[in-house]
Amino acid sequence: MRAAALYGTAGSLVLTAVVAAPAGSAQTPLGWTELHGTAVAAQRAAAEGIRFGNCSQEQDTPGSLQCGTVEVPLDYAHPEGKKIKLTVSRVKATGKDGRRPVARQGSLVFNPGGPGASGMYFPLIGMIPEWKRIAGAYDLVGYAPRGVGRSAPLSCQDPKRLLKGPTQSPTYPSESYKKERVARAKAFARGCVERSGREIRHFSSLNNARDLDVLRAALGEQKLTFMGASYGTYFASLYATLFPSHVRRMVFDSAVNPDPEKVWYRNNLDQSVAFEGRWADFRTWMAKHHKVYGLGRTPEEVLRSYEKARARLAAEPAGGKVGPGQLQSTFLQAGYYDDYWPQRALALSAYLKGDPEPLIRQAGPNPDAVEEQENSKAVYIATECNDAPWPRAWHTWDRDNTRLARVAPFETWDNVWMNLPCAYWPLPRQRPVDVRTSPGELPPTLILAAERDAATPYAGALELHQRLSGSVLVTERASGTHGIGGGSNACVNAYLDAYLLEGKLPVRRASCAPHEEPTPVTPL
Repeated sequence: MRAAALYGTAGSLVLTAVVAAPAGSAQTPLGWTELHGTAVAAQRAAAEGIRFGNCSQEQDTPGSLQCGTVEVPLDYAHPEGKKIKLTVSRVKATGKDGRRPVARQGSLVFNPGGPGASGMYFPLIGMIPEWKRIAGAYDLVGYAPRGVGRSAPLSCQDPKRLLKGPTQSPTYPSESYKKERVARAKAFARGCVERSGREIRHFSSLNNARDLDVLRAALGEQKLTFMGASYGTYFASLYATLFPSHVRRMVFDSAVNPDPEKVWYRNNLDQSVAFEGRWADFRTWMAKHHKVYGLGRTPEEVLRSYEKARARLAAEPAGGKVGPGQLQSTFLQAGYYDDYWPQRALALSAYLKGDPEPLIRQAGPNPDAVEEQENSKAVYIATECNDAPWPRAWHTWDRDNTRLARVAPFETWDNVWMNLPCAYWPLPRQRPVDVRTSPGELPPTLILAAERDAATPYAGALELHQRLSGSVLVTERASGTHGIGGGSNACVNAYLDAYLLEGKLPVRRASCAPHEEPTPVTPL
């Protein structure tokens, strides 16, 4: 989303990447060919820029948000071959910090994660108080990565299938249920190629990193200022490894573990363990507020209330729409963000007391969102399946997750069903890049992490911190919200502001006290 004020040296800058090898480039699949293709595409983008204008009526955005497109190669090994267009959005820097004028520092590009999430609405965050100082100094830029939204969208199945329900979600699935899910995973993997073509093999994290460099050039930026959350930290770490000399400032918020041995199968095993801990945190909070919700005075009693609801929904879905699968999915969201805790607890309490409406509203299908949800899952599956080898034998998945479910039953099997198409992916897989930079190769970067984050367990932040020389890690202690930059923790935001606005960082590590727990919602 950035309208590029072009710099005359931008083209020569990107082409220097072909002369001096960036760290790790020799380890990338077909690294030199794609590196040259990125330089060619970035030079072209720097010359063309981005023509920003009004967003389409379908995007339903306020007038301050501008939209445009940037063209990138489908395959960086053939930069003159087929091109795809990525949609980009922007809100220009306000030039103000309160009443005080401030100088523009360029573009801040943001990615919210996924894979499969769009950042098109990100620039509007400048209206929120916690972001106004940053919005004063930076054009805020979001974009839809390849495959997402209107950026050469992917599809793997008819979106209407997402409206079929209610669904089951057994904590300890039977052999017949497993066999059914294996068949569905195979069909989904085939559907991705049937609906999106074999070109889907080019939708990967490495190409997302290369696209980011083309976007940098199109915005007229000699160096990139970037903030990625969740999955956005992973391809940002690839970018830092491939293009360290192109980085100005980079924020990794809720870091994915970039260890090649973890990407992606073992990362998902770690995630299931972490969600068990976060589910315990949520139940502890509900037990603390038993007087409000009546779900139990201990986490164990709350668990019994939840299982009671699961059993009742399995026998008779709420409103004919919400079964155990919908309940599980809705409470999984609470594992990401504790902002959801009060309303989720209220819905569970009301359902068990005979009022299913709050649960139906929160967990029921949303026909208006199914196309976006299907697209998001297609991009998620394609990207992660293409990125790395996955176990191909169902026996391996079954063995590993049967063991894991004994200690972490909350999310384990649903995580399997989400990722299982990668066992049957019919296209070649890449070898993950060994993310790593040497001292002085990369400017100082900032890593933000919550200690009890379930989606990206804290060990990932420690691993990234160790691999990126000169990085600084700021930890929100005893907290588990996924994505903490610009949120409710003033201490975290102070570090973020100091880095993005002044380039200031602590020496090596720092920590912040947890943000306040959510306040319970009293039933009407």
